[in-house]
Amino acid sequence: MPQPEPKPAFSLNGEASSPFSALVAAIVASDLAEPLTRHIDAGSLPSRDAVIDLVKKLRELLFPGYFGKQNLTTQTLEYYVGELLGEIRGLLLEQILNVLRHQATRHGSPCLNVDATAEGIVQAFLAAIPRLRATLATDVQAAFEGDPAAGDTDEVIFSYPGVFAITVHRIAHELHGLKVPLIPRIMSEYAHALTGVDIHPGATIGDYFFIDHGTGVVIGETTTIGQYVKVYQGVTLGALSTRGGQSLRGVKRHPTLKDRVTVYSGASILGGETVIGEEAIISSNVFVTQSVPPQTRVSVKNPELQYKDRKPQEFKQELPDDWMI
Repeated sequence: MPQPEPKPAFSLNGEASSPFSALVAAIVASDLAEPLTRHIDAGSLPSRDAVIDLVKKLRELLFPGYFGKQNLTTQTLEYYVGELLGEIRGLLLEQILNVLRHQATRHGSPCLNVDATAEGIVQAFLAAIPRLRATLATDVQAAFEGDPAAGDTDEVIFSYPGVFAITVHRIAHELHGLKVPLIPRIMSEYAHALTGVDIHPGATIGDYFFIDHGTGVVIGETTTIGQYVKVYQGVTLGALSTRGGQSLRGVKRHPTLKDRVTVYSGASILGGETVIGEEAIISSNVFVTQSVPPQTRVSVKNPELQYKDRKPQEFKQELPDDWMI
């Protein structure tokens, strides 16, 4: 004799409707009780998927022939750029309109001239693309010249996580400078998730910047970095303390690195008053919370190698230490 099919645990009708309705009511009550973790009656948010698509299209525009459509020629380049630029403009305008309206609703401020404001931001950003391309060319050159393992600049553009991270950062930083909320952070966290490199859009980074290997690098919001700077994996350019929370917003709390500074893996440089002078070298695993003079090398005390049946021998480094901590 066939057995009757079991009824679902929850259903919109029948005997099980009561527990299902109770669950729905409990979830809704939780939503209404926690305003910080819901987005209701607040207008359209920017789409994370659309922002990521925008990053990909901008990457095509900034490095034509590498991503998206390949086999471009000088005869087809103008048409390709025009078509792609039109797509980018429409997508960016839509997302900026969404985020400006959302912020106005969220913070209870009037949404005056939002269309004109969004148009102005888009035009200013698009006008900056030639400058962004020129800056990124210096980053690619720095990566190639700074890494003997690089076969050519094609390899650098295609595969180096540090180059991808700085590309996204320069896009996000431009929008951050134009006072666009939320979208720059979506961009930076997208790059962070893919590369392990966490650069706040507010950080100011000069030309010829190279992150070698990349994983675990953190660069805080008010960091200022000069030209020809190179950092390795695991480097933190951070704040001494964030216990003040929102009261520290806008305060310079991350370090400044002058031109031609090199920071090796695992080093932490902290504090808004900390300035690393030109051509200084910060060795691996040091913890720096005070300014360093130009052309200075900072390192921990030399380790010793222990040999079986021999006396310990001091580990020799290629360069003398100017400063030891």
